[in-house]
Amino acid sequence: MGKVIAVCTSQIRGVQKENRTEGWFEKDWGIRDDAHAGHWHRQVSLLSADKIADFNARGAGVAPGAFGENLVVEGIDFRSLPVGTWLRCRDVLLEITQIGKECHSHCAIYHRVGDCIMPREGVFARVLHSGTIAVGDVMEIAERDVPLPFQAAVITLSDRSSRGERPDLSGPAIKDRLIADGFEVVETLLLPDDREKLRQELIRLCDQRRPDLILTTGGTGFAPRDITPEATLDAAEKTVPGIAEAIRAASMAVTRRAMLSRAVSVIRKKTLIVNLPGSPKACMESMDAFMDQLPHGLSLLRGTPMDCAAEHQKGENEQNRPETQAGEVRHTEAADTETSESGTADAKEE
Repeated sequence: MGKVIAVCTSQIRGVQKENRTEGWFEKDWGIRDDAHAGHWHRQVSLLSADKIADFNARGAGVAPGAFGENLVVEGIDFRSLPVGTWLRCRDVLLEITQIGKECHSHCAIYHRVGDCIMPREGVFARVLHSGTIAVGDVMEIAERDVPLPFQAAVITLSDRSSRGERPDLSGPAIKDRLIADGFEVVETLLLPDDREKLRQELIRLCDQRRPDLILTTGGTGFAPRDITPEATLDAAEKTVPGIAEAIRAASMAVTRRAMLSRAVSVIRKKTLIVNLPGSPKACMESMDAFMDQLPHGLSLLRGTPMDCAAEHQKGENEQNRPETQAGEVRHTEAADTETSESGTADAKEE
C-alpha cells in the first residue's frame, strides 16, 4: 500500500512536469491536459518517492515532476512489479505496461544535472477505469479479476518493405494468428535488415515491455543481408534449439528448402524469441509446428507453477482421440501433395 505524494502534468513533452495536486484520469487516454496522454501504452508514468529521495541525497535538489513523471507514490517499489500489475487508487485502475524506457534526446532534468532516473526506475501504465487521483490518496496493488493473457510482439525484417517498395504481408498474418490463438499483440515493428537495429529493438522489448513472446519474420536465409539469427543471438541469454529444430523438421515435409533456414529460437529474461521465415504461408506452417506447446513453456517463463505430469497425460489423451488421429493423417496427406511457395526456408533476397 502506498500514498500519493504528487500528481504532475505538463502541456508539452520533454520538460519538467508541475505538481497539480490532483488530476482526472481518463480511461484509455491518461491524465486530462497532460502531453503524454493518448491512445497508447504509456498513458501515465509513475515513480517511487524513495527513488527521488535517493537522487536528492546526491545533492540534486529536485522536486516531484522533475523527471517527467505523472505520479509520485510513497511506499510502493514500482520497479519490482511485473508488467500487467493492476494499481488501484480511489476509482482509478491502472495497468503497468512497461518498465523503464529509452532516453533518446534527454529531458530537461538531464541537461540540468547530468542524469535522469526515469529510464532506470520509472514505470508506465494505461488507464483501465476513469476517476480522480489527488495528493494524499492511498494506492494499492489490486488483484486482477481476469488472468493476464500471453502478450506478444511481431517484428518484420525487410529492406524493401521498410522502404515502402512492397507491402508487409507476413507481419499482419502473424498478428492475426496470434490474436486468434488468444494472445494480446502489444507491438508490431517493420525494420530493415539491420543487425544492430534489430538487436536494440529485441533488447528494448524484452527489458521494458516484457512480452511473453516475440516472433520475427524474414532474414533467416543465405542472402548477404539476412542477419536475423545473428541479431537474435546477440540479444539472447539462453538458446531454445528445440523450437527451431521442430520448425525445420515439420517443414521438410513441405519443401526440402527448409534445410536452408538458419532460424533460431532463444530466451532473453522472461521472453521467448522465435525466428520465422519471410512468406506468410511459410510463417503459418512454422507456427503450426510449435504454437500448441507455447502455453506450457511461457507459463514456466512467467514462473507459474504447472503440473507437468498432468499436462503430459492431457497431451497423450488428445493424441489418442480418434478424431485427432484422423486429423493428423489428413494433414500429412495434404502436406505431401501441397507445394509451398517458399516453404519455411527463408528464400527472400533483399
